Amino acid sequence: MLGNVLDNACLWARSTVRVDVRGDAGPLLIMVADDGPGIAAEQRQAVLTRGVRLDEATPGSGLGLAIVADLVAMYGGTMALDTAALGGLQVTLSLPASP
Repeated sequence: MLGNVLDNACLWARSTVRVDVRGDAGPLLIMVADDGPGIAAEQRQAVLTRGVRLDEATPGSGLGLAIVADLVAMYGGTMALDTAALGGLQVTLSLPASP
């Protein structure tokens, strides 16, 4: 999961990718943010669909984020796509803490 999200962030970032991890109490939160072009709010749900790519000029299959979303759901977690403070995309993975 993290490998795919980081790969996407590095592909689209202009110069900066930031990773924050929190897990003191409650779920494990992994936030990956970049300073790239981001994804418009109205297109964020679409990129979680297998085979959907917003930029056909760059290499890729359009499977990565969809697979990450499926894996996160299998573990009982959530995945959110938002605008990062850096200006690009922020992907937040929230995974339940181990019992």
